[in-house]
Parts: sequence; structure tokens; C-alpha cells
Amino acid sequence: MIGLDDGLYAAMVRRGVTRRSFLKFAAAMAGALALPASYAPRIARAVEAAPRLPVIWLRGQDCAGNTETFLAAPKPTIAELVLDLLAIEYHELLMAPAGDGATATIAAAMERFPNGYVAIVEGSIPTGADGVYCLVGGRPFADIVREVCAGALATIAVGSCAFDGGTPAAAHGSTDAKGVGAIVPDARRISLPGCPMNAENITATIVHFLTFDEWPPTDGAGRPLFAYGGLIHNQCERRAHFEYGEFVTTWGDEASQKGWCLYKVGCKGPEVYANCPTARFASRVSWPVRAGTGCIGCTMPDFWDQMGPAYARLPGVVPFVPTITVDQVGLALVGGIGAVAVLHGGASYVRARRGRAARRRAQRAAEAAAATPAEATAVQGEAAAPAATDAGPVPDGREEA
Repeated sequence: MIGLDDGLYAAMVRRGVTRRSFLKFAAAMAGALALPASYAPRIARAVEAAPRLPVIWLRGQDCAGNTETFLAAPKPTIAELVLDLLAIEYHELLMAPAGDGATATIAAAMERFPNGYVAIVEGSIPTGADGVYCLVGGRPFADIVREVCAGALATIAVGSCAFDGGTPAAAHGSTDAKGVGAIVPDARRISLPGCPMNAENITATIVHFLTFDEWPPTDGAGRPLFAYGGLIHNQCERRAHFEYGEFVTTWGDEASQKGWCLYKVGCKGPEVYANCPTARFASRVSWPVRAGTGCIGCTMPDFWDQMGPAYARLPGVVPFVPTITVDQVGLALVGGIGAVAVLHGGASYVRARRGRAARRRAQRAAEAAAATPAEATAVQGEAAAPAATDAGPVPDGREEA
């Protein structure tokens, strides 16, 4: 093991993190990354030996909610460990310098760690009116993002606003806000959407890089699969009520008191990908659905417009025909299937009648072949009138069996 004056482990010990707590942290990170428990020792060794990773944390058009969740975890855990894992060179809420001294810190960090720092962007990036809605040191925030991200090992977009513009980019917004991907499309980008993002996810992302020397696999939107690869619905503690058709229909009703499924009052869980039910918030104490309010879909693209209203069920639309909802298609399909079933039943009945008549004629022909000439003539006379037997009574007056 390395000396106490070196690396991350030394910093953790100085903060009062015990060896036991450190190993528990490594095991928790293995779980967060969806890795077998056997990876915990490897994570512990990697974090012990790793240098602190320099970070330039930029904040644009935001509410600082992601910084708050980053700092608010109770001691001595994730937020504190993240501060040890990351050597934060620049963060407007955490740094002492101000004014020109603050902006000079960014340039100094980029010079000291060329292509060796991580850029973290919080908040959306206004582009309207030449970026005048968000100026830092007199410069448009978008220009600073381009400059910093160009020389970064990777760019981590934290929160929904940095992901794709979030709330500021919703319909009728006046700042023409964009996400990080729209400003630096060629950067190596990791997206951690959420309103706010979960602090455990940024910790696990950094730990993955330190352990495997590569960033975690992502989906097409840049979201790590370990955190955004599964439906909230499949991990929800209210899932059983959904399966049994037990839904809250009015806030405060008896079903609400019993903890039934919130789908009919707007929960977007069946359509949203995130690990909120397992990672939870506030030291894994709870998450929105457990606390009694539905998921609003804040980890999904354009969630404010596409997932709203927050407390209304989202029926969805048919691709390429946005005026038709899935519910309308479902009703049409039910009616169409019913009509097809009626037609199929009628056709089957006619085929069955004709089949019985044909078999009866064949039987009479066989009897005629074995009978005397006079009997055969009579039988053949009966068999020669198929039209009369295809529908209705047979010619001799006997009703069809």
C-alpha cells in the first residue's frame, strides 16, 4: 500500500475516512457500476494508487442544484469522497478567488494540465443575442465552454440543463439555451442528466475511469449505461401495484395512502431510463416515487416539453403522425380486431357447412356404387343436386345434422 502522504487514499485518511469505510465505498462503487462484488478489491487498489484528477467545473444558466447535491451528502461519504477524488481547480461556488483572479485560475489550470484535466459543465449554455444572457468575465459562457472542453480528457455534463438545455431550453424560452453536445459536438462527452443529477453517478463515473483507464460505456445520448441503461419502471417498489392494476387516480385518495402505482396521475417511470430507484438520494434514503410523487422524466431528452405536464398521464404519439396518440391507436386496433374476428367466424361457419354437405354427397355416391342399378339411380339423383344442400335442408326433407 502507498504511503499516507501520497495519492487519494492519503487524502481520505486525512479527512478521517477509515479503512473500513474506504472498502465499503469500493464495494458500493462496484454495485453502482453494475459490476460483480469481486471487482471491489480492484476498485480499491485503483483508487488507492491514483493521483487526484484535476477538474475545471463551469457553471452556466442554472440553479446550482447539481452543486448542491454534490455537496449535500451526509458525512463522511460520497460528496466528501468526490472532493478527494477530484482536485477541483476551478468552481465558482467553492473557490476563494474572484473577478480577474477567478478567470485567471481557468487559464492557469489549463496550462498546468494540458489534456490532463476533466471539464465538468453545469447549467445550460445560452446562445441567443450572441451569448449576452450569460457572461463570465465579460465573455460569453459558450466561448469559455468551447475553450475549456477542447483541451479536456473528457467533458461531463451534469444535470438536465447541461445535457440538452433543460428547463431554460423549454418552449418559449428567450435565451436559446443549448446543451453541451450542441456547443462542443466533437468533445469526448459523458452526460449525467437529472434535475438534479445523482452524486453517486458522477462518483462512479470517475471511479470507472480510475479503475479501467477508460470512461464507462454510454448510450447514443452519452449517458453511462450503468446509470441510464434500465427503465425506472422495472426497478420501482410500486411495480407490483402496476401489474395488479392498482392505481392512484386522485391525490390523497385511499389508493394514495396505500402506496399504489402513480402511473395514472402522471408518473413517467415506464418511459424513463435512470437508476433513481436503486441509487436514490440523500444518502440512499429515498427518491421521488418512494416519497409519493411521480417521476417527471428529468433524465430524458427535452423532458420539460416532451414529458409534461408533470401530473398528467403521458399517452405518447405515433411516430410521423404526432396528432394521433397511442391510446387512440389502441382503441382502433381493438375495434379492428373485433371486426376481423366476426368476419373470420362467419367464414369458418360457411366453410364448415359446405364441408359437411360435400362429405354427405361423397357418402351417397359410395352407397350408390355398391347398390343395385335401381337403388343406384335413386341415390345418384339425390347426389346430383348439390346447390340445394349447400345451405338449408337436404332434398329429402331431413334437416342437416
